[in-house]
Amino acid sequence: MIQASKSNPFDLTGTITIVTGATGVLGEAFCEAIGQAGGTIVLLGRNTEVGEARTAKLQEAGYEALFIVADVLNKDDLNRASEEVLAKYGRIDNLVNAAGGNVAEAVIQPHQDLFSVDIEAIKKAFDLNLYGTLVPTFVFGPAIARQGGSIVNISSMAAQSAITRVLGYSMAKAAVDNFTRWMSVELANRYGDTVRMNALAPGFFITNQNRHLLTNPDGSHTTRGEAVIRSTPYKRFGAPDELGGTLVWLLSGASRFVSGEVVCVDGGFNVFSGV
Repeated sequence: MIQASKSNPFDLTGTITIVTGATGVLGEAFCEAIGQAGGTIVLLGRNTEVGEARTAKLQEAGYEALFIVADVLNKDDLNRASEEVLAKYGRIDNLVNAAGGNVAEAVIQPHQDLFSVDIEAIKKAFDLNLYGTLVPTFVFGPAIARQGGSIVNISSMAAQSAITRVLGYSMAKAAVDNFTRWMSVELANRYGDTVRMNALAPGFFITNQNRHLLTNPDGSHTTRGEAVIRSTPYKRFGAPDELGGTLVWLLSGASRFVSGEVVCVDGGFNVFSGV
């Protein structure tokens, strides 16, 4: 179990954290935050070129980092990654389930016939976001349970209220919230206070998946992007590094009595009624 340091309860020194989806925009910010807190980062992703470049950048900054190419929906990939991490470091303390995002073909356009959606595309978005969280949890979980640690899932504003167009993504993220709560209780029943699971729910951040929905090629906001800004009390999109503090808190001993929570980092979007 991670113990909070008396001098710095947010210190991750000596811990090994696996970050899935580490080649994404938010994944990069998560890895940097973990490194800044002193933790060792294991980056998992499908893009070898980006993964290796990102790992090199972390190492140049003085952080301990390792990249392993893996698909979160491929259990064999994840088992191989687990073996590699345990062989190198001897332990896995934390897991950040950051792999996910929307699937372009699953976006339901306003002019589209509502009852002729692409069900296979919806399934693809659902699988990536829900099973892309479940499978890594069940593969890396046993190692985390051996000495205790923290698992952080990534939720979304789409799980908190109805967000138009992104049906499959919304359903999957709502299921991630349910899984987070269910699993936190089951982990406590079986392992006491040594293994925790929480979720971080980002507000609106510009990522590779949503960029075309929120911004125009010239960088201005689309109609949808403008609607998001109007509904966000801070009147701006979030910057990826603004997620780091909450993530480190959830991974560290500073939150050792926190489990089953979905923490929104959203500039007030989730609580704003629009009035």
